[in-house]
Amino acid sequence: MEATEIVKKYFDYFNSGNNEGMISLLDKDVAHEVNQGDPRKGTQLFKEFMKHMDTCYKENLRDIVIMSSPSSKNRVSAEFIVDGIYLKTDNGLPEARNQKYSVRAGTFFEVSDGKISRITTYYNLPLWIKAVQ
Repeated sequence: MEATEIVKKYFDYFNSGNNEGMISLLDKDVAHEVNQGDPRKGTQLFKEFMKHMDTCYKENLRDIVIMSSPSSKNRVSAEFIVDGIYLKTDNGLPEARNQKYSVRAGTFFEVSDGKISRITTYYNLPLWIKAVQ
């Protein structure tokens, strides 16, 4: 399967709430770099991250555009809109009251030997905070 197909499947799994499906696409030593906070390494820390996210947020991604370059078939990027509901107050963030939000985000992937080996996500945190206050 090509890298772009793997990334598309990753987002399909995300939107269907299939965390195990997402994890099945990851290298066991996946590097997971989030917008805020320390990078994580490995599928166990990714599972813990997803459990935390599912507790605090209910999100769906839309208008997903997946991009790659012919010169680098193992690196893929995606831009999308995150529509969500802030369910439970997350550490250091405003109080959650089931606020709805919509923010643009981007993720960079690296795929090695048919598995996602790096996920790096960026979004505008101050804009998100403004949306939930």
